[in-house]
Amino acid sequence: MEPFKEYDQYDGLALAGLIRKREISAEAVCETAIARIEALNPKLNAVVTPMYDHARKAIREGLPDGPFTGVPFLLKDLLAAYAGVPMTNGSRAYRNYIPSRDSEMVTRFKGAGTIILGKTNTPELGLLGTTEPELHGPTRNPWNTDHTPGGSSGGSAAAVASGMVPLASGGDGGGSIRIPAACCGLFGLKTTRDRNPTGAEVGAIWQGAVIEHVITRTVRDSAAMLDATQGPDVGAPSILPPPDRPYLEDMNRDPGRLKIAFTTRSPLHTPVHPECVKGVDETAHLLEALGHHVEEAAPEIDGPTLAMSYLAMYFGEVAADIGALEEVLGRRPRRGDLEALTWTLGLMGRTYSAGYFVKAMREWGKAARIMGRFHQTYDLYLTPTLASPPVRIGELKLKPAEALALKVINVLSLGRLVKVSGIMDKLAIESLSKTPFTQLANFTGQPAMSVPLHWTSEGLPCGSQFIGRFGDESTLFRVARQLEQARPWVDKRPPVRA
Repeated sequence: MEPFKEYDQYDGLALAGLIRKREISAEAVCETAIARIEALNPKLNAVVTPMYDHARKAIREGLPDGPFTGVPFLLKDLLAAYAGVPMTNGSRAYRNYIPSRDSEMVTRFKGAGTIILGKTNTPELGLLGTTEPELHGPTRNPWNTDHTPGGSSGGSAAAVASGMVPLASGGDGGGSIRIPAACCGLFGLKTTRDRNPTGAEVGAIWQGAVIEHVITRTVRDSAAMLDATQGPDVGAPSILPPPDRPYLEDMNRDPGRLKIAFTTRSPLHTPVHPECVKGVDETAHLLEALGHHVEEAAPEIDGPTLAMSYLAMYFGEVAADIGALEEVLGRRPRRGDLEALTWTLGLMGRTYSAGYFVKAMREWGKAARIMGRFHQTYDLYLTPTLASPPVRIGELKLKPAEALALKVINVLSLGRLVKVSGIMDKLAIESLSKTPFTQLANFTGQPAMSVPLHWTSEGLPCGSQFIGRFGDESTLFRVARQLEQARPWVDKRPPVRA
């Protein structure tokens, strides 16, 4: 079968259009995508579980009629359960785990007509903003393979940016769609809490902070996929009103003259790289040229207090995840099942009281009210997506002395001592200092997006983040489409590509 040479010149909807018109077959598109993955993956390590036979079988048996019928697609190897296929969650503990049923989002991705070709790399349990799990090794950024593609959806972002597939799934509990989108020069939307389902096996993930959606090259692919997947599933505890019209249709409407606030100051009072500042300044000027009112302003959010509340959730969720491993492993989990940092996070989670946890979660509610009042004045809130361009592979790993300290802590189960000393909090805040802007939307449940409008002098992407009103993805899509037309990014291609 002849390869489809122009494959990576099309986004997902355009490929589906060609297949629908019978100008190219789904089989030819599928085999071209497989060839691209096989050629690029040794350089990038984006795909950790190939599913080529599943894809070919799905085509033979007949694909559903959807907006992406016949379009190659990849699943992040976390949360996206596909019956009969391993889901490692980036962890040694899960390397033999095979789900018996599809998650609801996978069911909906299939229903949109996608051809699922494999699973993508993620840090252990999706815990970090880089993708360097011990189980699978690091994923590399196609713009510069010495640098990270971000995390935790780093494998998906690297695959899309390099042209393996036009779109791939991701999850976002603190920026894990927007961070890799920013690192890889892509469009990444975090939807409103409960816009997409979280079932069928779980309820709110990370206390409602986590959502699932996709990472794409074009705005319209993101909008069309959200049209296909949005809406509650069986047993959903809350139901959002649906949009007035399909996002794909609505994104082409004029957003009108919006009032947009922006800041480049970190909510943690930590440094922001000049290139990230420059990217937002350029975006603000572009928005003004498009007719919007833009002014420097920020909500009165207590960033450090919110960061500590995030850590309380983070530690507690890891402790619960480790506890749940007994059912997966058929025995009590041991230190060797997990990376040292993950085990320490679990120890920390067992040191906090229920009262402390509830107090921390109340901070999220306060932040949501503050942002609600802020959006009575401003339609959108613009910040850098990240406080630095993509870091180098290994840059955020523990120093040897820190790694040794963790080993001692884990062996002696010194979680309470670590809590009292503040060592872990210090390390965590240092890590969050690279990504201080993205967590706010996860606390409040608001939709937020990273738009690729700036590249550094070294050729690394920097994203601009927009946060919208709760439930209002439509305005974000309209502005994103406006920016995409004014300063197109789809033809910017990394050095490592198909």
